[in-house]
Amino acid sequence: MHLNIINNMEKIALLASGSGSNVENIVHYFKSGNELEFPLILSNNPDAYVHERAKKLNIPSFTFSKKGFENGEALSFLTKYQIDFIVLAGFLLKIPENILDAYPNRIINIHPALLPKYGGKGMYGSHVHESVVANRETESGITIHYVNENYDEGNIIFQAKCEVLPADSPENVAEKVHALEYKYFPEIILKVVRSLY
Repeated sequence: MHLNIINNMEKIALLASGSGSNVENIVHYFKSGNELEFPLILSNNPDAYVHERAKKLNIPSFTFSKKGFENGEALSFLTKYQIDFIVLAGFLLKIPENILDAYPNRIINIHPALLPKYGGKGMYGSHVHESVVANRETESGITIHYVNENYDEGNIIFQAKCEVLPADSPENVAEKVHALEYKYFPEIILKVVRSLY
């Protein structure tokens, strides 16, 4: 695996399982500059709204089953598109060993809580925010981390916090967390990719 140093445009694959609002935010953030290139969106869900966003963004998107990720089909696409780095933006499958091996320290994820709290299998989206409110936490936030073989256990790169008020609903917390995601995720992606030099 090599970085596209000649044209100075690292190629980033975006992976999402659902709406893809973070995907759209990331692409728009870099639209006016020449820092990063986003040639490919992958999903494990053929009905995910991220595919509609991909059409509007004029980026090809493809769906692979869990088996397709595990047996190397998805990896062959990543290789075909000469992908340098992988960003998970609401992607719910565990990343298989073949992709982890091909992209050591080149896969990052964003999680809608302050890890190590509220991480692990099944802890995503509204499940996280409902747990935060149920446990009467006074803060929540986002964690951006490297991806390893376990859910949400890779080395933490960055965290940002938001206050959780006693009257906040899970939906209120989700709004605050989304605001942090949109603000910080693109910035941190660029910093992490650049640090690979």
